[in-house]
Amino acid sequence: MSSAAHERPRTLWEEGHRPGREVVALVVALLLTATVLDLVLSEGLGLFFDLAFVTVCVGAALAVRPSDFFPIGVLPPLAMALVVVLLGFSDRASIARNDDGIVQAVVAGLSRHGIALALGYAACLGLLALRRSFVERHPR
Repeated sequence: MSSAAHERPRTLWEEGHRPGREVVALVVALLLTATVLDLVLSEGLGLFFDLAFVTVCVGAALAVRPSDFFPIGVLPPLAMALVVVLLGFSDRASIARNDDGIVQAVVAGLSRHGIALALGYAACLGLLALRRSFVERHPR
């Protein structure tokens, strides 16, 4: 019998095979797209962005290859901060009051989306931990 006949199917935990750089670039592109769509559909950054953020964090944790877990593990807070800082400079009223300073607007934007940040980050880290545990127990 060949070894291919005994090979088990890949599980969800083993499917990720994208390089970290590609996943980071995709996450940034998707979050910026979600930001623009949310601002077109509403007056400020809202629930649509929050849901997209959590979904993108989960997707990134499942898409990355095991050797590149670290960049994805630190990505969610950096990605959220990037979006909020960019909006702080370009459209301050979408994340805070229009007369707030840049630092105050960034802090307000991060705090308004803190639940999405916590959920996305927890889901990302949890999935990465599950995947690492699975890969260590079931080496190919």
